[in-house]
Amino acid sequence: MGKTPLESVAGLHVLITGAAQGMGLLFAKQACREGAARVVIWDIDTARLDAAAEELRRLGGTVEAYVVDLADPAQIHHYAAEAVESGGIDVLVNNAGVVTGTSFAKHRTAQITATMQVNALAPMYLTHALLPQLGRRGKGRVLTMASAAALVSNPNMSVYAASKAAALSFSDSLRLELEDNEQIAVSTICPTYISTGMFAGAKSMLLTPILEPEAVVDRAWRAMLAGTPLVLMPWTSKLGQLLRGVLPRPAWDFVAGKVIGVYHSMDEFTGRTPRDAQVNRG
Repeated sequence: MGKTPLESVAGLHVLITGAAQGMGLLFAKQACREGAARVVIWDIDTARLDAAAEELRRLGGTVEAYVVDLADPAQIHHYAAEAVESGGIDVLVNNAGVVTGTSFAKHRTAQITATMQVNALAPMYLTHALLPQLGRRGKGRVLTMASAAALVSNPNMSVYAASKAAALSFSDSLRLELEDNEQIAVSTICPTYISTGMFAGAKSMLLTPILEPEAVVDRAWRAMLAGTPLVLMPWTSKLGQLLRGVLPRPAWDFVAGKVIGVYHSMDEFTGRTPRDAQVNRG
């Protein structure tokens, strides 16, 4: 069933995770510019969250900011219940994420756990908590930021790729479950590397530049409004999926490693500074 597109989020209540900086803040700015009735922003960094809230209020937004650690299910449920009680949520943007770019053997148990908690489990917990009331004003949206890493195996990204594959599978399965629900649409976005600092040091690939966050947010936002089920960015991701599907495994490994450069794109990864990496959990 086709979903009725939204022209904007004017008059709606929007919740965005990881909203103190980067794409989360860009999503929040867009919601404010479109006249959202209320923008609820979550992050783990108090100082940056406060600064983001002030910036959004200067844009005319009605903003509520909460320090939430998405690795803690109890906090997710507590603040989700608070968001529902104080007006409800119509649009959920599962944006927050963490990445550890190293070989699996070098991962610490805590890194594995945190990555899966923030990238995979938190969107499930939060969506589950908000879903019963999501379409009560007749317009409900869930936008989940997954990753192209969910679709293509890549050295030094094993846990991150697994977490985003889980997010993708969850989000698109939920979409199918809600196919007959006229009020709620679910969209999943799978971009390649984005120049937010989260993937600092990652290398661009053949015909696949590092994406600008503004372009990703714009495309994701339009997909959310339209109820578009899945977006792969850029177009080369679709080509990669086609080649991966038709080529024998040895041939695909050669193309991905030697031609496109996927398998070496994380060779020089550095990522955010320790403080910034922590911020992006929110």
